[in-house]
Amino acid sequence: MLERLTSQPPDALLALIKMYAADERPDKVDLGVGVYRTGQGDTPVFAAVKRAEQKLVDEQDSKSYLGPEGDMGFVEALMPYIFGSDATMGGRVQGMQTPGGTGAVRLAVALAQRAGIERIHMGTPSWPNHAQILSDIALEMVPFSHSKADGSADIESLLAAIKGAQPNDAVLLHGSCHNPTGIDYTPEEWAAIADAFAQTGVFPIIDLAYQGLGHGMEEDVVGLHKVLAAVPEAFVAYSCDKNFGLYRDRVGAFYAMTRTPDDLATVFSNANALARASWSMPPDHGGAVVRLVLCDPELTAVWQDELTQMRDRMRQVRARLAEAGVAGSVDLRPLADQNGLFAMLSVTPDQVKQLREEHAIYMAGSGRINIAGLHMGNIDKFIAALTAVTG
Repeated sequence: MLERLTSQPPDALLALIKMYAADERPDKVDLGVGVYRTGQGDTPVFAAVKRAEQKLVDEQDSKSYLGPEGDMGFVEALMPYIFGSDATMGGRVQGMQTPGGTGAVRLAVALAQRAGIERIHMGTPSWPNHAQILSDIALEMVPFSHSKADGSADIESLLAAIKGAQPNDAVLLHGSCHNPTGIDYTPEEWAAIADAFAQTGVFPIIDLAYQGLGHGMEEDVVGLHKVLAAVPEAFVAYSCDKNFGLYRDRVGAFYAMTRTPDDLATVFSNANALARASWSMPPDHGGAVVRLVLCDPELTAVWQDELTQMRDRMRQVRARLAEAGVAGSVDLRPLADQNGLFAMLSVTPDQVKQLREEHAIYMAGSGRINIAGLHMGNIDKFIAALTAVTG
């Protein structure tokens, strides 16, 4: 049986990690892996998380199953941050815990498929796992252009996709801090997007994986709120892996907004069935940590301060890159107006290879860089290398 399998190409990012680890040059720079790093190059455990984990050690009295919906205290504690003061949208919103944002996206699109969605429109480039998930569950992906060469969002392409969609289509959008481009829609563009959804009845799926890493917790859901105010139904996939630094704990949540509160029972009976067949029960530890942080005002304040420091550091890096102007043939100025961990540089795969081999700078072959991999100790080296390779 196993001889029928064909070898699959290795994950490019995993290969990059191995090459970086094997490089013995002391000044090497890792811009590939999508995790936050401090100015010293570390990916720390949040102080608020450490304190919540200690509380779990001291007080948790069982490791028994919670059920396929996971820690509902965690799910509900997040809701005011995602949906605002009326967190249930008049009793029309409910959620459940998932293994990371990836689990939330997969559950969202699998449930959409079960509800009759046949095609999903998605801006490209996008997070590579989006397309892999759609392919794995045999949902057709219809691409549209997410961004323009000048570093702005291609809002015209998105609006055309929504207005040209068929009755059983959905549109998958990044809520903020777009991966891999860092290019987000403006509040005015989100208003136009919401109007297009309202006029067409196309189903929105919003992937909110980086709330708080752009301009702030409230600012990063402005677009989501505009869409939800305009439509009767929507799915939201959420991740705490980035804004709580819980990468390896896989902390995510899936939310559905329905036409009426009565519809939620049917929706989540199907969501629970899909979850049961996929991962049975979500991992508890990270969700419990987030719940403890959000239910303790002191820990919440510590977490928000740490998140602000992360965001401010990344904005400082973006400002420094933009200040450099044009490095060789690469225009860095648009990066100042972009958000989150990532940006896309207009470099070729050969130039990426040259940066790696000659300058010990590691980045994805697509030109995506992790902004947090840069700091004031290596950013000038990066700009000089980029100038030398692309000039």
